[in-house]
Amino acid sequence: MRAVIQRVQHASVSVDGTVRGAIGKGYLVLLGVGAEDDESHMRKVADKMLQLRIFEDENGKINRSLDQVHGELLVISQFTLYADCRKGNRPNFLQAAKPELAEQLYEAFLAYCRSRVEKVESGVFGADMKVSLCNDGPFTIVLDSNN
Repeated sequence: MRAVIQRVQHASVSVDGTVRGAIGKGYLVLLGVGAEDDESHMRKVADKMLQLRIFEDENGKINRSLDQVHGELLVISQFTLYADCRKGNRPNFLQAAKPELAEQLYEAFLAYCRSRVEKVESGVFGADMKVSLCNDGPFTIVLDSNN
């Protein structure tokens, strides 16, 4: 499982011109599910993400977690995080999970996060989405359950 985590001041996602999810201060998470992923991969990435200390404390040090700043989550499914561009100019997505598994683990990720974070918003699995954000920093972290 791969997650691109962007610390944001605010973010939103729209489908067909309608806002489906919006947050204030927190993380915009682009989540990719790999063909070999299972629930243990999901928990590993979620736990690491939720424990990251990438918000500033009162001294300006990067030392606070999402929970400590009462941050919010916007999670967007993005299979293209598994693009393989090593051959040719057209990426292949053979390492990405099939839609059934990807949706199952995406929903499990959302449920797990909702059990630990007050506000968790999401996109629509498989939809053409428009994502808007104000990256704070910019500050972007990439997590991979295999690393």
